[in-house]
Amino acid sequence: MTLVSAKGQENIWQHTACKAKVWLTPYLAQGQKRPAIIVCPGGSYFWHDMKAEGKDVGAWLQRNGITAFVLRYRTAYVPAFVTHYRWIWRGNRYPDPQDDLRQAIRYVKQHAERWNVDTTKIGAMGFSAGGHLVVSGGLFFAEHDRPAFIASLYPVVTMSAPCVHKRSRRALMGESKMRNHALRDALSLEKQVTSVCPPVFLANCIDDPIVDYRNAILLDSALTAQHVPHVYYQYRTGGHGFGASETKGSAECRTWKQSFLAWLSQLWKAK
Repeated sequence: MTLVSAKGQENIWQHTACKAKVWLTPYLAQGQKRPAIIVCPGGSYFWHDMKAEGKDVGAWLQRNGITAFVLRYRTAYVPAFVTHYRWIWRGNRYPDPQDDLRQAIRYVKQHAERWNVDTTKIGAMGFSAGGHLVVSGGLFFAEHDRPAFIASLYPVVTMSAPCVHKRSRRALMGESKMRNHALRDALSLEKQVTSVCPPVFLANCIDDPIVDYRNAILLDSALTAQHVPHVYYQYRTGGHGFGASETKGSAECRTWKQSFLAWLSQLWKAK
């Protein structure tokens, strides 16, 4: 692992094979032993929405006393979107984003004293494909690497029909693996939920034009079946990609932020 500071960012990981750098941008809250959240912007596992689902989220959490770290994890990137070169070369694909989230959690824990972070309150928040990423961390990581809690907003959940987000599946699995049904099942989160999953905050909109809203219903049902503590807020309007923006989406869906803060407060009181 290398550490390079640049413009407020920290290079937490440089993959030796592809030289890809993974960045964390910290938004440090005032006070001692603050809770922290790793923020994973969406972008179909091809790119990142670093504004509404990154910078805006980090600044909002910081204003509310929560230290945030916006994670620029590895994605397939635009060349893989416009071409199919990953039939020949591996490129970035599963489990690269998951490895980056795991490394981010470890890195924040290792530097908790420096950033005044409470290591028992390090969670993960993701949007769209980032929502899939943070839940997969809660399901696939070893106990000491799991986020303490998860917020998943308008998430990609399944890799199977009828409500799969095909672009995210292509980016995450790679062209050569898309017909691998065992891998599809392994990455379909509704099929992987167990009782070890951390508490989950889940929200999306029925009118989402990008990711079928039934993805969240699949996850909600699986969490309920396994008795995982969670809440699910389903909004009628708001669409997709609103993040923590004050203008995107609808007035209805933007209430998710107040609901999340209230849920998190209750979660900590219960412990």
